[in-house]
Amino acid sequence: MVRVAAVQFEVGQDPAANLAACLRMIDAAAAERAELVALPEFCNHLSWYDDRAHAHRMACRPDGPFLTAVAERAVRHGLHIKIGVTLAREDGRTTGTSLLYGPDGRLLGEADKQTLMGAENDHLDPGRTASPVIETPLGRLGMYACMEGVINEVCRSLALRGAQILLNSLNSFAVDEASLHVPVRAAENRVWVVAANKVGPLLPADRLPAIAAGLNVPPEWLHGAGESQIVAPDGTIVARAARTGEAVVVADIDVSRADERHRPDGTHIITARRPDLYAPVTAEPRGRTAPEGAGHLAVVVVTHPPAGSGRGLRGENGEVTGMDPVEPLDPADSVDSTDTADTLTVLRKAVLAGAKLAVLPELAGLSPDEVAEALRGTDAHAVISVRVPRPPVPAAESGKPSGATAHGGTPHGGGSGEPGAAHEGLLIGAGGVVGRQVQLHRTGRHPWATALGTGLEIFELPWGRLAIVVGDDAIFPETFRLAALADADVVAVPFTPSETWELRLGLLERAAENRLNVVAAGHAGPGGLAGAILAAPRDFTLWTAWEGPFTGRISHPIVTPVKNGDRVVHGEVFPAQAVNRQVSRRTDLVDGRPWRLAGALVAPNH
Repeated sequence: MVRVAAVQFEVGQDPAANLAACLRMIDAAAAERAELVALPEFCNHLSWYDDRAHAHRMACRPDGPFLTAVAERAVRHGLHIKIGVTLAREDGRTTGTSLLYGPDGRLLGEADKQTLMGAENDHLDPGRTASPVIETPLGRLGMYACMEGVINEVCRSLALRGAQILLNSLNSFAVDEASLHVPVRAAENRVWVVAANKVGPLLPADRLPAIAAGLNVPPEWLHGAGESQIVAPDGTIVARAARTGEAVVVADIDVSRADERHRPDGTHIITARRPDLYAPVTAEPRGRTAPEGAGHLAVVVVTHPPAGSGRGLRGENGEVTGMDPVEPLDPADSVDSTDTADTLTVLRKAVLAGAKLAVLPELAGLSPDEVAEALRGTDAHAVISVRVPRPPVPAAESGKPSGATAHGGTPHGGGSGEPGAAHEGLLIGAGGVVGRQVQLHRTGRHPWATALGTGLEIFELPWGRLAIVVGDDAIFPETFRLAALADADVVAVPFTPSETWELRLGLLERAAENRLNVVAAGHAGPGGLAGAILAAPRDFTLWTAWEGPFTGRISHPIVTPVKNGDRVVHGEVFPAQAVNRQVSRRTDLVDGRPWRLAGALVAPNH
């Protein structure tokens, strides 16, 4: 067990006062017997400068008094310290840098921020090398900072290279950091995350009222959002501070839990990846291309209750009840025929009421012809998934890339010579099947799905571009990144959730980090959820005019939950909003990814 700490405090424009605050908080963490402490980002100075020259003057020097004092504190207390500062480089660059000091005061590693946020682009230089994984007696540590955790590539790279604990320094007013962007990085990578944010004004106090008025937000929304936290590899927050006020949060963690990366079905979430498909993630950005999506789109999730499960899971006051006894469904073949007929009736009513896109859970037992009949006389589309038998693939051919087809890629198998099957997502219109997407990743939940797709397809529809993510492809961040890079507006996800984080965190983050609308339909899942309709909000960041009151969220989708027992859930998504990916000035959620440094994502699995 290792005792770790995250500290939060206020930082101003006086470096001496900021150093005193850092040392005071390190002392406080040491008093809690912490062996590793994480401090916030930009501890030496507010991230507010007159120009690049001013930023360089105020930056720390590697052997200067600020960092020397921090190193000495590490020696005094015999602990590891991770701190975020601006650093003046000998070549004239100024970087936002995470530094790790060991108990002997030595600098063990440094990581320059790869994706800069907003005005940071005006004053700082992005990192040129991938953040290192650092071997220590406490475990293998990786470091990242703030905006690097709003997208997935930096954390994914660290986890793929063996990191067990990720240390995140933040300088953020966004409340969705603590509720979404921080814990999801732990869950999707099966690692520990220790995240330290700021409190107090993030801008000069004397200028804050005028800046807030110009942005039309209350001044308190421009304060650090706090909620520094320690997150377990399953996404559970084991310790968290309040939104305001100085704090030290401490937890004893079993680092070895980060070495267990299997799902309940036995799938190893790292080795099940398909690096051969992810090359677009490392390609130079090309910008968003037309066509733009429709302004809004009526959608519906139609669920399909398993026989004998019971449909009434709501109490008298509407709350979801009996969630624990409802087992997640893995419907290999059979579905009760009465339920099938009922599902088709529900689907028919939904599209006649105006829904343009309907998504049903995976393997719901419906035939394409039945679904097409339910859509008859409408211009609506539906997405289902089916099991399709495939002949065995000769071993000599199994390693040959076949290239995607217009219908979701040519399936390929493992070359064992054994007969298998494909798990296909079908896009169906009133005239029948108009598109196919084969599941891309092999997982333990459907061991029969051995014929895998070789690409993610985008389907052009009257209202925009649709991608289909089939089944367990939904647990891989790379799948949705491919959809965003191919300019999808909406992603349909017929799947079955297996773990609580997949819906509580995973799909929400896939919508947020890619600026995608997501319509996900599953069978009864853990935590009382079976799916969700996630809409890209029209109110997005501080750099667009808000229609409603500012909520403190920078990229969180609008959520319409689909609860266990719901038969039909209507919602609205906004395909046109997928075009705007500017989370801040000069910071693009998709094109701003560190594509030059994402080599670990396409390296062969270990």
